[in-house]
Amino acid sequence: MSRTYKATGINLKSIPLGESDRILTILTREWGLIRAVAPGVRQPKSKLGGRAGLFVVNELVLTQGRSLDRITQAETLESYPGLSKDLGKLTAGQYLAELALCQALSDQPQEELFSLLSEHLTRIEGLLITGDRPSTTQVLPLLTQGIYHLLALGGIAPQVHACCLTQRPLNPDFQSLNWRVGFSISAGGTVSLSQGNSPSNSGNTGLKPELNHRSSASVQAPTLPRKIDRQLNAVELAILQQLTAAELPQETHLNLQIQGMMGERPSVDQVWVSIEHLLRHYAQYHYGQSIRSATLMDTYIHSSRASF
Repeated sequence: MSRTYKATGINLKSIPLGESDRILTILTREWGLIRAVAPGVRQPKSKLGGRAGLFVVNELVLTQGRSLDRITQAETLESYPGLSKDLGKLTAGQYLAELALCQALSDQPQEELFSLLSEHLTRIEGLLITGDRPSTTQVLPLLTQGIYHLLALGGIAPQVHACCLTQRPLNPDFQSLNWRVGFSISAGGTVSLSQGNSPSNSGNTGLKPELNHRSSASVQAPTLPRKIDRQLNAVELAILQQLTAAELPQETHLNLQIQGMMGERPSVDQVWVSIEHLLRHYAQYHYGQSIRSATLMDTYIHSSRASF
């Protein structure tokens, strides 16, 4: 990298510096994550002022410094104005930005991460919000798939189509209200609870041991991980498996599918909240840090429900 260089980047974080500057954390295609000073952006007539906002994508010219680089020119390419017009969309965007920051690298290209984040921000911005439900719960399907795709890009997405232990395919059984599959964060995803897996070392899972008359001293069945974090019903597993696709079905069609599978089970919104919480805890475990924006999402969902 020369002393002066160019980059295309999206602003993911901003903190004040001195009386008129800001330090921007920017995800760039060419150089990955950079931190740069945007001089004078807090002054009323600053030429860089509007270009330093959250989620603004700029074509930048920067000058290297000893500790922080410095933005000398910026031309805006995209700004996602629809996110700032709805608190649910904005919170979801901040959530995905925080996940991107968890896995972004510096001093090397981050083309795939840049493109994936941009794609999911575009999807969330373009969502048409209806007035019959809180906007955040309508955003949740897109947010949840964005979480899964970011985890997949980082190589740590949970396995949801097969048992982590046996690698046998898992097919939801919608005919049985009592059908369940385990989910272990530490094991990396879904775990079959059938008799093929002995829960002899299942710790605090709350699962009842199952008899396996074919086991013997010479043949050891796969064992459950020491902690099963959740048991998922057929609907929840089906949703997790749909997240792996490039795109979700249209929301109306998807919700009708879920409602058809659920019968008297919890509402569609409750199921999406449950899946988001599961992936959140999974991400926090594997990233080794909490996701602060997720708390904002919880607060907004709670306050929105109270007003409906």
